[in-house]
Amino acid sequence: GLQHLKKTSPVVSKSFHKVLIANRGEIAMRIMRTAHELGLKTVAIYAYEDRLSMHRYKADESYLIAPEGKHTPVGAYLAQDDIVEIAVKRNCDAVHPGYGFLSENAEFARKVEAAGLKWVGPRPETIDALGDKVKARAVANECGVPVVPGTDGPIEKIDDARAFCAEHGFPVIIKAAMGGGGRGMRVVRAAEDLDDAFERARSEALSAFGDGTVFIERFLDKPKHIEVQLLGDGQGSIVHLYERDCSVQRRHQKVIEIAPAPTLSTAVRDAILEDAVKIAQHVNYRNAGTAEFLVDSRGHYFIEINPRIQVEHTVTEEITGLDLVSLQLHIAAGWTLPELHVAQDRIQIRGFAIQCRVTTEDPAQGFQPDIGKIEVYRSPGGNGVRLDGGSGFTGSIITPYYDSLLVKLTCSGATFEKARRRMLASLVEFRISGVKTNMWFLQRLLSDPTFISGGCWTTFIDDTPKLFANTKFRNRAAKLLAYLGDMVVNGCRIQGQVTAPLHGLTEPTIPVLPDAKGNAIDVTTAPPPGWREVLLRDGPAAFAQAVRRHKGVLIMDTTWRDAHQSLLATRLRTHDMERIAKTTAHAMSNAFALEMWGGATFDVAMRFLHEDPWDRLDRLRRLVPNVPFQMLLRGANAVGYTSYPDNVVYEFCKQARAHGVDVFRVFDSLNYVENLKLGIDAVRKANGVIEAT
Repeated sequence: GLQHLKKTSPVVSKSFHKVLIANRGEIAMRIMRTAHELGLKTVAIYAYEDRLSMHRYKADESYLIAPEGKHTPVGAYLAQDDIVEIAVKRNCDAVHPGYGFLSENAEFARKVEAAGLKWVGPRPETIDALGDKVKARAVANECGVPVVPGTDGPIEKIDDARAFCAEHGFPVIIKAAMGGGGRGMRVVRAAEDLDDAFERARSEALSAFGDGTVFIERFLDKPKHIEVQLLGDGQGSIVHLYERDCSVQRRHQKVIEIAPAPTLSTAVRDAILEDAVKIAQHVNYRNAGTAEFLVDSRGHYFIEINPRIQVEHTVTEEITGLDLVSLQLHIAAGWTLPELHVAQDRIQIRGFAIQCRVTTEDPAQGFQPDIGKIEVYRSPGGNGVRLDGGSGFTGSIITPYYDSLLVKLTCSGATFEKARRRMLASLVEFRISGVKTNMWFLQRLLSDPTFISGGCWTTFIDDTPKLFANTKFRNRAAKLLAYLGDMVVNGCRIQGQVTAPLHGLTEPTIPVLPDAKGNAIDVTTAPPPGWREVLLRDGPAAFAQAVRRHKGVLIMDTTWRDAHQSLLATRLRTHDMERIAKTTAHAMSNAFALEMWGGATFDVAMRFLHEDPWDRLDRLRRLVPNVPFQMLLRGANAVGYTSYPDNVVYEFCKQARAHGVDVFRVFDSLNYVENLKLGIDAVRKANGVIEAT
């Protein structure tokens, strides 16, 4: 199949057959799928912390960007020279930057082209002209496209900010000249707040983008955020693929996107599309890009052009039937829009599409990102349902290093209402457990009357606290499976109830012990005296000396602790041990000790078997009076998993000794001497036998 795709591909040539994706996660996977469809070889790059990410294994080849520790997890994907070196060394023909990271970095684009590689995106000089919001405003002014009233250029002094506000009034918004994603932005509604907001915006912009330059605009109350998908071949042909409504945002970060915008009037839509194309034509735009506008009751205002593929490009693909990534790669390979049969009069839209960004965030906790292992992942499907994911699968490890986007869910329908209902049904069908997600919040959004009417504005989420009334999912199937699994492993948890043996299990046979003459020993009689008699008669010090003087080999049996811990997850019950206890007292009468307590047995007895571990000691001690009992003591941790106060360890050893423990094997996982010393001293004061390891 792959060979057929390569041999029959119109885009593959000697000079264009292998593309490196300078990105990760969902968008890397998205680009690879189209590249493979076109018969192109793909090369993935990954940071050390990202070595288990799915995009690494989806590509034909994948390479570590740099050795562990050279870069931060995010910094690796910003390492321009390292990435270009990999592309050249591995004989790539092109670099696709995806979105985010270096996708809007003109310097990186220049380095790619200087290395003889094709850049799947706009020309570097176009990125320079449009990637900076201040420069983009200047371009819009040259084209006669309306912009939000703002400063003529970047400002650095608070006096300039005061002068602008005096002329245009409040509210205003302070924005970072470089970057986006809501960073470096501050809304100011009163003069007394201006100075503080100005300094905070500059500081945040400098920290996030390395450039503290800001500019000021008039702030629009409750505007819509409308963006236009553009496509140019760099040879004079420019088309739009209609608009998207991206008004549903949280702190300037998009949450739900819709195409086309459901409530725009025809006049406003036509004006926005015309202005977007006008700007693209002015700079002879090449490849894919997005012109962004704000729309209020007074008109529309150009914001910027994002010179890259967008996260939400999927909704445009669904309503136009065009593969934007495929068109990007064709244009990078030298194709023109006429050669691709892409013309404005041939681009039609059909129905509506909605995209929801499913993230590993908890909306109830301020959208705090969650990390962990995905235990259950059951995705929706069916007519009009599309999934674009990178790390969404059972067993996936969600790390704290990267963006929390898990999967993009896109649903389409003949009308906006049909697409909305399909999206809502798909979210209900979606099952993810192991990490928290925002799916309940998305369902709440999609069910809100304002969203249903198409009336959302850019701060709708922040202005509507009722959306955050948490919904607890019952997750009945997962809970039922957990209950059944617990029943199989641990039996019934109802106190006092005895369950019947599982079908197929046979009653264990207690072995018969022969004496020296071959006659069966009656284990109901008192067992022969053993080493415990020496301990009780002479004390721990004399016991230790007697052991040292002993010429033969002494056995310490671990069946009642370590054996069933390894084989049965420490699930051997006291009842099971009692059945073999008297036989053990006779068979092991000359043993040094039976290790049967401490370590995990204490914890498991209480939490899983619902038994009293002290009662286990008492009951077995009565049945085995002759052999010393040994326990595992985790130094300062006793039988727990954390370091306890000294007095707790001393009292614990005292009680263990009183309930029948004779020998304490003191242990520390790190061989930390101070922890060992504490355990040794506690055993000594409890009058037990010390065995330190």
